[in-house]
Amino acid sequence: MAESFGARLVARVREVGPLCVGIDPSADVLRSWGRDDDAVGLEFAALQLLEASLGVAAAIKPQVAYFERFGAAGYRVLERLFDEARSAELFIVADAKRGDIGTTNDGYAEAWLRDGSPLAADALTVSPYLGLGAMGGLLTQAAATGRGLFVVVSSSNPEGRPVQTARLETGERVEDGLLRQLAEANEGFDLLGPYGAVVGATRQHSGFDFENVRGPFLVPGVGAQGATPSDVGRLFARCVKGSVLVPVSRAITQAGPERRGLHDAARRYRDDLVDALLK
Repeated sequence: MAESFGARLVARVREVGPLCVGIDPSADVLRSWGRDDDAVGLEFAALQLLEASLGVAAAIKPQVAYFERFGAAGYRVLERLFDEARSAELFIVADAKRGDIGTTNDGYAEAWLRDGSPLAADALTVSPYLGLGAMGGLLTQAAATGRGLFVVVSSSNPEGRPVQTARLETGERVEDGLLRQLAEANEGFDLLGPYGAVVGATRQHSGFDFENVRGPFLVPGVGAQGATPSDVGRLFARCVKGSVLVPVSRAITQAGPERRGLHDAARRYRDDLVDALLK
């Protein structure tokens, strides 16, 4: 079996830092950068943000929806972005939030986690609300190829909280039940397993200790949503150093479109996150 994604991520974050640059080329971003809202503008924005990530970020996190809206042309841009990120040895977290049942999940696994796929990412975000147990194909493919899953557990948006904090028949919150299931799935892997959780930086500690998940964390909410690197450091203080990856999108994108401004903004966040999470 390949080295687990969790172990790979820890090594990369300890070397480069915990920053993950979010690539979210929305219509508003393209207009604010003086670009047309089309596939040409999309490609310009995506590659500018990729260039700004070099040397300061462990990973990029493209929001797939902003590419899908242009159909085949958008996917061509996404595939080019993936190719160039791989060449630059940046981890890719595909923020696609896939999740279904049975053979549909097998199809998603083939697209996003299979060796040789043009969309193969280092990790994929997934939505677990058809049941984590229904994701067998995704779980198996991730472990076999050294890739990972980030399961949406406790999101940074308030609309998700009524579902995530609902109580199961056992009295356990849904979010805590998901963390427990991830911990069970990660048993047997060295250091950290491939199955991680998305936990918003604006959240509080759950009833399940984060360090017991034995997997990586993707922690949105820093920057435009109000959380700080220090908030993340406090929330994950007992977790393995290097196990937390922090996406920052709007707070970096707003420094564009010039590459120097984007790079400087990314570097400042990288430095603050290193201080909060690795020292």
